[in-house]
Amino acid sequence: MKKQLILEDGTVFIGKGFGSDKDTTGEIVFTTGMTGYQEVLSDPSYCGQIVTFTYPLVGNYGINRDDFETIQPAVKGLIVKEAADYPSNFRSEVTLDEYLKMKNIPAIAGIDTRKLTRIIRQHGTLKGAIVSIEEDAQEIIHRLQATVFPTNQVAQVSTKSAYPSPGRGYRVVLIDFGMKHGILRELNKRDCDVIVVPHDTTAEEILQFNPDGIMLSNGPGDPKDVPHAIETIRGLIGKVPIFGICLGHQLFALASGADTFKLKFGHRGSNHPVKDLETGKTALTSQNHGYAVSEESIAQTALKVTHVALNDGTIEGLAHKEFPAFSVQYHPEASPGPEDDNQLFDRFINMMKANAGKELQNA
Repeated sequence: MKKQLILEDGTVFIGKGFGSDKDTTGEIVFTTGMTGYQEVLSDPSYCGQIVTFTYPLVGNYGINRDDFETIQPAVKGLIVKEAADYPSNFRSEVTLDEYLKMKNIPAIAGIDTRKLTRIIRQHGTLKGAIVSIEEDAQEIIHRLQATVFPTNQVAQVSTKSAYPSPGRGYRVVLIDFGMKHGILRELNKRDCDVIVVPHDTTAEEILQFNPDGIMLSNGPGDPKDVPHAIETIRGLIGKVPIFGICLGHQLFALASGADTFKLKFGHRGSNHPVKDLETGKTALTSQNHGYAVSEESIAQTALKVTHVALNDGTIEGLAHKEFPAFSVQYHPEASPGPEDDNQLFDRFINMMKANAGKELQNA
C-alpha cells in the first residue's frame, strides 16, 4: 500500500506504508542510532513526534519482550529506508510491522531518508504527515502550515497516580515527566526504595515521603511548558539531593535561574560524544532532546557546567555549587546503547549516603 510523507515546506515523498493504516501528523525528527529502534519507539520523550531513522535497515532483529521503555508508546509515526520483513534474533517475538499494528502506529518505508535528514538539518524540525496516496498533497500542506501542536506532552505520558517500586536501600522519589523504564531499572539495581510520582506533584507532597534523594526523569517537549515542575524543583533544591536526566536536567536549570532554548534539529541517537570537564574523559552517550540549556544564562546562577557536547559545544551536564544536586542532558541509563556513564547512578547513591542524617537547608 502506497503512502505519502508530506512536509509543511511542500516536500512530498512517496513510499510503502506499513504498521497501522491510519493517517498521522507530528513533528518530524531524526535519530542516528544504528540499533535500539525498540527503545526509541517506546521512549515517552518522542510523544507527538514522527521519528526518522537515519540507519537504512530497521527491524532486522525484531521486537522482544524486554527492551521496552514504556508499556504504551507515544510516538506518532515511523519513517525508515527499509523495514525488515523477516527478523533474525533469538529474542525476537514479533516483527516491527506486527508491533506497529498492535500499537496502532503508522509507518512509511522506501523513501530517501538521507534527503529527508538533510532537509531537517537545513531547515530545522518540520511538521509532517503520513497519509494515504489518495490524499491531496496541497490540502495537507496547507493544513500542516495552519496546525498548532499541543504543548501538554508531559501530562500525556506521566503517571496519573503515585506508585512504589520497593527496595531496602535509599528512598528515592522519582518525578515522572515521561520516565523511561531504564531509569527505574538502574535505581532498582542499586536496591533503592523508589516512589514514582506524577509530574504535577508539589514539593510539599514529595517531602512528605521523607526521601533520601529526588530523581527528575526525562520527558517530551519544551521544559517551559511545565512551569509547575520548575516551582516544585525550586522548592526541593537544598533540601534533598537531586539528580536530573534530559528534561529533568533542563527543568533543574530553569529552577536554578538559567534559561533554555530550542535546538535547530535536536540531538537524537546513541552515538553522541560528551566530554566530562572534571576528568577530561569523553563518553559516547544516548540522547533524545530538542531543547538545551543556554550557556550565557549560567553565569547568573549557582550552577557550574560539568559536561559539554563535542559535536556542537552545548551544555550536557550541570552541578549546583552549594547543594548536592546535579544533572545531565544525556541518558546514562543506556537505553538504548552506551553504558559509558552509567556510574552517574552510583554518584547519586554516594551523594545520598554523604547527606544521610544531614539537615540541608534551602538558600
